[in-house]
Amino acid sequence: MEKEFNNAITVETTVNAPLATVWDFYTKPEHIINWNAASDDWHSPAAENNLQAGGKFSYRMEAKDGSMGFDFWGIYDRVVPHETIEYTMGDDRKARVSFTAGDSGTQVITTFEAEQTHSPEMQQAGWQAILDNFRKYVEAR
Repeated sequence: MEKEFNNAITVETTVNAPLATVWDFYTKPEHIINWNAASDDWHSPAAENNLQAGGKFSYRMEAKDGSMGFDFWGIYDRVVPHETIEYTMGDDRKARVSFTAGDSGTQVITTFEAEQTHSPEMQQAGWQAILDNFRKYVEAR
């Protein structure tokens, strides 16, 4: 059942890889640290992921020059392997990631509630850049 989000933003990509591979690379910390950044001057030096309802995830995101950083974290509300991940971020915003196998690869769609600090356009661009980095990482393997 699809839940309605407040001030929803959606980003998506199609990854030229099988669904099982896309799922693993999206959810395993050893892969997350390699793609979870919106620009080349940022990185994720650490990631933890307890992928189950009630489980917590935490990704450390930092500028490579050490000038700033933060922990992006949340609690999983619902996990359907190879299909859907729903979670609540640390600031109580909701998000959903959907995975769908198709003829041209695996479609990944992320919908999330916008925060109030940055413009919706900036948030969409940042989340899209991270998803694009994910696609490039998977396709390079």
